[in-house]
Amino acid sequence: MGGVPREQRAFQYVLAHAVPGDPRHVLLAFDQWGHRREHLSNLGPRKGRIVERLVQERAPRAVLELGTYCGYGTVLLALGLPPGARLYTVEADPQHAAVAEKVELIVGPSEEVIPRLKEQHGLLRADFVLMDHWKRRYLRDLRLLETHDLLAPGATVLADNVIFPGAPHFLQYAKTCGRYRCKVHRTSLEYFRAIPDGIAELTYTGPPPGPPTGP
Repeated sequence: MGGVPREQRAFQYVLAHAVPGDPRHVLLAFDQWGHRREHLSNLGPRKGRIVERLVQERAPRAVLELGTYCGYGTVLLALGLPPGARLYTVEADPQHAAVAEKVELIVGPSEEVIPRLKEQHGLLRADFVLMDHWKRRYLRDLRLLETHDLLAPGATVLADNVIFPGAPHFLQYAKTCGRYRCKVHRTSLEYFRAIPDGIAELTYTGPPPGPPTGP
């Protein structure tokens, strides 16, 4: 294919086949490419329905996405946001960011972007977070969000691919640290129904209570 990255090939397919201005048709075109041509690390339609339902239920005002990739999750999140809500999406790979050039995003490694979200980008606290970047960075970035007080009380944190390829340390922390209620929506890997996968749903309850201070 002349050295053109598969994400760029998929983007060209979407531009050629999706109805302009129709976000759902854009998602459908990405799904068609993922099913029929080459695998893409998008949420896909089954997990997408979970994410869209939760966004509509929570009606968040400030949303943070870690891992823009082709912009699939960004489009999906934007579809469910209430009027006036803001969506911040972070992508470390400049090539992927270029693919998603129609999306307003922050380019840079998440470990560098997260500490400056408040000061440089005006995100005081997020009440909805979607993690769909490198799985080994999930735990590190969750801890960074905590350290910089970027999670609103009751915030929802969704993390994709926690079963395949898996994020065991992230799940263990979420279940045992005392800061979250955690459940896993079991489904399958995007575009591969035979491979089990899941998306974790965390509800931020705040820091665990400290030890008693005495009488």
